Amino acid sequence: MAGLRKAKKYDWKDSNMALFGSDTEKEVKKSSAETETAWAGSGQEVGLQIWRIEKFKVKHWPKEDYGKFFSGDSYIILNTYKVDDEDELKYDVHFWIGEHSTQDEYGTAAYKTVELDTLHDDKPVQHREVQGHESDIFKSYFPSMIIMKGGCDTGFRHVQPEEYKPRLLHCSRVSRGKVVVKQVAYKKESLNTDDVFILDHGTAIYQWNGEKCNKNEKYEASAYCQKLESERGGKVKTTVVEERDRDSKIVSDLLEAGTEEDDEDNESYEAADMEPELHRLTDRSGDLTMTLEQKGQVSKAHFDSNDVFLFDGKSFLFVWIGANTSPSEKKNAMTYAHNYLMKSDHPLVPVTCFNEGRETAQFNKAIAA
Repeated sequence: MAGLRKAKKYDWKDSNMALFGSDTEKEVKKSSAETETAWAGSGQEVGLQIWRIEKFKVKHWPKEDYGKFFSGDSYIILNTYKVDDEDELKYDVHFWIGEHSTQDEYGTAAYKTVELDTLHDDKPVQHREVQGHESDIFKSYFPSMIIMKGGCDTGFRHVQPEEYKPRLLHCSRVSRGKVVVKQVAYKKESLNTDDVFILDHGTAIYQWNGEKCNKNEKYEASAYCQKLESERGGKVKTTVVEERDRDSKIVSDLLEAGTEEDDEDNESYEAADMEPELHRLTDRSGDLTMTLEQKGQVSKAHFDSNDVFLFDGKSFLFVWIGANTSPSEKKNAMTYAHNYLMKSDHPLVPVTCFNEGRETAQFNKAIAA
């Protein structure tokens, strides 16, 4: 197996998504054909489609790996669906940014997401997702999410167990029974009594059940271990140990004997001030400007069809594009949203961007009647 790609954890405070017209956009255009072949057949029927960005290219992600992501990459996810008693297809398109994804990767993902939106006549609701801070709608697509270190040069399958670099996986419930499986620092201190951990040694796999873990975590961990066994041709065996059992010392001893070069950064980005804010993006003066429109409770009456509004709920950000907005306002809406968050103390929250008249259920719930 190729070695894990080493990358500095992305500094979200320094990020910049204003890439349109930049060298990144030019590179994207150079490397793309007049028609993006990856979009062929997209959104034609109900279901999920996923692509990964590889060197400015959009590549189909294998269906058997849906729900698996590398922290060093960026992805585009299209969910096509119908609502009851309606024949029209509806869409949600997300770009997902891994915490070690490079600027060219997430910039390409953002650019290509707009391209996919345009292909479908601006019908999709656009979402920006950041690793570890995904929206509920994004997490609902997968029974469990698996997030691994590495990137394009790292494979999930065809592993040679005898050449495998040991890794520690953390299985934890995030919301509504959903479980995320994430690679964490290979050290004893990563273990905690509330969750389940998988110690993957290539030729041997250990499932370590914390004393206070729940059944969903145990189930997803067991299912993942079975997949690993299958992918490696049944040449490996999984041993399940309970935290209080004598056998659990096997896991702690193995972790103490190993080394971990990259510690996890547990930096938190939670807003200190949780009071909602509404910002107006307008070019009425001739220049595109953004001003604070409302602080506190936000209602439908605060929105104006002539402009774009950023509704910052501090744990989410909605971008509302008025029906009569100018092309400049509409084009720059997501960029302004991203750059606004980068200057805040909560830059990683999910961003949802939609046109007036296509408000999401989450948005309607968040504003006052």
